[in-house]
Amino acid sequence: MTLDAGDKAPNFSLPTDGGGELSLKELEGKTVVLYFYPKDMTPGCTTEAQDFRDRIKEFEKAGASVVGASKDSVKRHDNFKAKHDLNFALVSDEEGTLCEDYGVWQLKKLYGREFMGIVRATFIIDAKGKIAKVWPKVKVKGHADEVLEAVRAL
Repeated sequence: MTLDAGDKAPNFSLPTDGGGELSLKELEGKTVVLYFYPKDMTPGCTTEAQDFRDRIKEFEKAGASVVGASKDSVKRHDNFKAKHDLNFALVSDEEGTLCEDYGVWQLKKLYGREFMGIVRATFIIDAKGKIAKVWPKVKVKGHADEVLEAVRAL
């Protein structure tokens, strides 16, 4: 499934770090930056999370909530958040339903090996639950700034 700007964002209700739960419905009326990343504690994923962390006040000022999503467990998310002082929610999609719904669970290639995994992607969801912008294959460097500019432009 491929989602594009203008599509209705698939709803979700998933466990988060800290033993909570988060649903897209709860965030209705706010702009949501939903970013998918492959794995907690890996270099690229850590850099991306820190970039969003460092700009969180600016996202909030622009009326947006940032939510990170991966297939890592809640416990792993708790460790990741604590180690890097992350200040936004991380949802745990261990079953992969959210990844499938947003089309980020794809065939990947690394060193001639093929495997299924999360393709780093970001979605801005507007206050009405529609996808406003999609980054289908994210390059980490400068990404949080680009997303912030797009949120400000809404």
